[in-house]
Amino acid sequence: MKDRASQFGSFAALTGHSDAIKEEARLVDLREELNEEQINELNSMLRFICDNIGAVPCVNITYFIPDDKKSGGVYVTGTFKIKKVNLNNRTLISDCKKIINIDDIQKITEG
Repeated sequence: MKDRASQFGSFAALTGHSDAIKEEARLVDLREELNEEQINELNSMLRFICDNIGAVPCVNITYFIPDDKKSGGVYVTGTFKIKKVNLNNRTLISDCKKIINIDDIQKITEG
């Protein structure tokens, strides 16, 4: 029985192999570059938010979250009430304390 078990010992080197295959198969989005029109729209909405902090009820923000393990990431859309704009750190801070990097924002629309 011991000899029979030893013949499968070489498969122990494949530990983690299935995890590596799953990780490679996991899909991520590539970060899209904004065109000039999109940049102008985004800047316009950011100015609107800055000028109306506290008065704007909610905005829908689509932003990019970089992946920790591979090149790319995922786009997420959420509805937020912006409480603070930190231009030094280039971040928006929502009422639920969500911090969104301005450089990761793809689109902002009124909610």
